[in-house]
Amino acid sequence: MPLPAWSRQGLGKRKTDPALPGGDRRTFFSGKTSIRRLKCSGRELRRVAVSAVTDGKGRRMAQDDLIEPVIGVIGGSGLYEIEGLENREWRTCETPWGHPSDDLLFGTFDGVRCVFLPRHGRGHPLPPSRLNYRANIDVLKRAGVTDIISLSSVGSLKEELAPGHFVLPDQLIDQTRDRPRTFFEEGCVAQISMANPFSSRLLKVLGEEGHKLDMPLTVGGTYVTIEGPQFDTRAESELYRSWGASVVGMTAMPEAVLAREAEINYAVLAMVGDYDSWHASHNTSGVENLLRIRQENSHRACELLRKAIPILGQPRPICPTGAERALDHAIITPADMRHPALLARLDAVAGRVLFQNDDWDGEF
Repeated sequence: MPLPAWSRQGLGKRKTDPALPGGDRRTFFSGKTSIRRLKCSGRELRRVAVSAVTDGKGRRMAQDDLIEPVIGVIGGSGLYEIEGLENREWRTCETPWGHPSDDLLFGTFDGVRCVFLPRHGRGHPLPPSRLNYRANIDVLKRAGVTDIISLSSVGSLKEELAPGHFVLPDQLIDQTRDRPRTFFEEGCVAQISMANPFSSRLLKVLGEEGHKLDMPLTVGGTYVTIEGPQFDTRAESELYRSWGASVVGMTAMPEAVLAREAEINYAVLAMVGDYDSWHASHNTSGVENLLRIRQENSHRACELLRKAIPILGQPRPICPTGAERALDHAIITPADMRHPALLARLDAVAGRVLFQNDDWDGEF
């Protein structure tokens, strides 16, 4: 069954190809290019046809003030069997940044459009240090995703965050070393703010719905991202505890910064599988117990998604100070010095700000 038009992304000259839903795929170039673009290459914020709504302060808002969200979920294999997901279809997609971790699963949940991506690939063949994070975020952008919920298995750095607990961190420390962490390489430099790396709106909704489900859940805290795939030493774990961090994991960076560069709202649902290496119980509870806890965490995460997605998918205004406008004043390189090959790769991620001229003829 063909997918709806909302999943057809990647504006510009196209060729027939099954890579993206609807048989379209962006044609990527290097060097001098000739790409006929439509207005605002990349994801267009879809407008919702409603007569009038209020903005929460009693003021009437015009139709053009709203967008209809598409929810992206990055996580493990158990999520893709979530009950209630309709119109399921796996599609193979490519990006100018290489192959993403796996195919995308498109579907709808209570009428809300969703896109699921297995972070480590189905069957978990990819370690966290070798994921193509840029391709993963780029392909979600091309699929129309406006909000990402990233599920992450973590170790606890606090006694009160026991195995089976959930954390919605609001801060982030990056201890990774070898991962490309920006779309804006030599040829077009951008500097975005990461002062608040996670979407407060996503955290609020996920937190409220989690508490309604009586989940053991903490809103707020700091997530330390390590390189992996091995776990940290006891000395490192004690260091992170001295910093006041809450959990340690391997995937939140560079996902968070790349999502911000792509102007996608982002939040992590951290699922505690065990205590980190500072704790006496680390590596003593057994593999079977750890797998049991992770399976229970996955089941609870699906319950939370079933409650939160219908709320997050409601038409909403654009947040002028959030991720959706992160690039407004971020690009440093003057227009006449930007490298054409890099610009061609940035069509989805930064097309809103790079290609605002309706009269542009597509020649770099």
